[in-house]
Amino acid sequence: MKTEENFLKSLDWTTIIIYLLLVLFGLVNVYSASYDFSSTDWWSASQFGGKQLMWIAFSVFVILVALLIDVGIYEDIAVPFYLIMIFLLVATIFLSHNIKGSHSWISLGPVSIQPAEFSKFSTSLMLAKFLSSSNGETIKSNSQLFMGALAIILLPMGIIVLQSETGSALIYLSFFLMFYREGMTGNILLLGFYSAIILILNIMYGGDVLFAGGENAAFFYTEISISIAVIFILAFSLKDRKGVKNLILGTCVLILLRYVASYYYYIPVTYTLLLPIVGACLYTIYIFLWRGKERFFKGYGKILIVVLVALVCSFSSRYLFYNVLKDYQRARIEVSLNLRDDPKGMGYNTHQAKIAIGSGELFGKGFRNGTQTKLRYVPEQHTDFIFCTVGEEWGFVGSSIVLLLYASLIFRLICLSERQVYPFYRIYGYCLVGIFFFHLLINIGMVLGLTPVIGIPLPFFSYGGSSLWGFTLLLFSFLNMDASSKRGKEQ
Repeated sequence: MKTEENFLKSLDWTTIIIYLLLVLFGLVNVYSASYDFSSTDWWSASQFGGKQLMWIAFSVFVILVALLIDVGIYEDIAVPFYLIMIFLLVATIFLSHNIKGSHSWISLGPVSIQPAEFSKFSTSLMLAKFLSSSNGETIKSNSQLFMGALAIILLPMGIIVLQSETGSALIYLSFFLMFYREGMTGNILLLGFYSAIILILNIMYGGDVLFAGGENAAFFYTEISISIAVIFILAFSLKDRKGVKNLILGTCVLILLRYVASYYYYIPVTYTLLLPIVGACLYTIYIFLWRGKERFFKGYGKILIVVLVALVCSFSSRYLFYNVLKDYQRARIEVSLNLRDDPKGMGYNTHQAKIAIGSGELFGKGFRNGTQTKLRYVPEQHTDFIFCTVGEEWGFVGSSIVLLLYASLIFRLICLSERQVYPFYRIYGYCLVGIFFFHLLINIGMVLGLTPVIGIPLPFFSYGGSSLWGFTLLLFSFLNMDASSKRGKEQ
């Protein structure tokens, strides 16, 4: 009895309460979003609300298994479970039926399971096992350790892409937040963000022209972004004020010379801006050859990396966009970047979602009173677009409460992860933080039209057994680890 009391006391009830609030409020909104006015049996298993209630009931079993299992087993099963999930992901490609162009569901009688939802759990365990077994070495000090962890992520990610589930695959990028906590330099995150900016600029302005000479707008903006990045590196990373001054002064002189020379013959602006960038690259090469390789690798090499990444992204963006992406993926990106106005086609979901959320105003229209929801204007509203129901029926206040609950959950998980002494628990905790953060960011951004529509469920809220069980397993496994760690400290 005393052991049971100690176990219950060691659980983090703050996190459990947040979980219960999200699940229950999610059930209410799934019920409202899928409510059939012609049916009198509201909670029938044939209705989405009834099915979601059944998934929640089954999730109690998932919770009990996750909490009652000995925490040492998590580390023991990390490798075999990861390999089993890889096998299931591969098998899904061949065994699953084509559902809206995706091969990601395995049918088990009346129930369909999406292995990709559970592979996030297996990958998190595998990363925690791999990185915690490094004998004190970190990602920052051991590049082979980083490459090994990267391979653990890329393998399931690549298989999920082959299932035509690009949205689910993108979630694996969330593990880079855990890498950052475990010692990875923040420059990699900044470089990834910078690459995304270059790709977006080239997609948006690749066909536009500027100035009298009809120069490519995308290349011009790419040069500007490279110059800003180089100045940022010199000023804040290397603290080379002289280098910043010389770069700015050199650019101004070149622009002035170009202005004078333009009276006689036309010199493209892009050529003018390219010269200081080339000069900065030559300066870094000079540092490497004559000022010491150590100084180059400690900082000045970043300039060459930024320029190289920018040029690769710039020249490959149009090819990737038009030759690699599928038509519907390209159309969704064009709609999100306002390159295409298609409110009755690819932009229909997002357009109707924004109407639904905006019509809720401050306090919403009330439970089951959303007109957009009643009339089924938003497809898949009970799944990926469930936040529309919150915005329309509960208004700005209700939406803010939901977002506050998610923010509280993520902040609480960060606190729990930081107090872990055992590296396996801490690494797994930060994997969990990254997954929840990415799901929240992409789903809400998708509903508001800030990101392309890619089919990412809202944790504990969207309809679906696989996603609910997967997230529940992720969360309560960590709560078991935290409880074990807490009991160990008290003994």
